[in-house]
Amino acid sequence: MSNIKKEDRVRVLSGKNAGREGRVLKIFNEKGSALVERINMVKRHTKAGGKLGQQGGIIEKEAPIKLCKLMLICPKCSKPTRVGVRAVEGKRARYCKKCLEQLEN
Repeated sequence: MSNIKKEDRVRVLSGKNAGREGRVLKIFNEKGSALVERINMVKRHTKAGGKLGQQGGIIEKEAPIKLCKLMLICPKCSKPTRVGVRAVEGKRARYCKKCLEQLEN
């Protein structure tokens, strides 16, 4: 079970975006990274498309960021926190280590 899931709010711990917060758009488990809304923006120079008529130019989009650089923000206490896992009704559930509240899965 991953500590961070899609739609979670996270804070960036290190790097050029340290201290910024955003919502997770997508998780790449095999690479250990995630796309976070408006964090780690990069510019892609694209050529105009042929069949689709796609316009060329410079496009700004999110790049993946390593999961080890992200920390979950608890929706209950609104603080960055570590995530614990415990059994609830025979299933694994995440909980906030600061306020001990269960996080919705």
